[in-house]
Amino acid sequence: MSTAALPALAVLAEEGGNHDSLNPFLTGGAALFILLLLLFLTTRFNRDR
Repeated sequence: MSTAALPALAVLAEEGGNHDSLNPFLTGGAALFILLLLLFLTTRFNRDR
């Protein structure tokens, strides 16, 4: 990386970098749903019991 790009990178880091369209509740809810689905599938098809 060249030294000329460092000030531009510092300006971007100060702004936070979060995308406005990402809803944290939607992202967290989707992650929770996927993990619960994986837990259900793991326990449903576990043949070691």
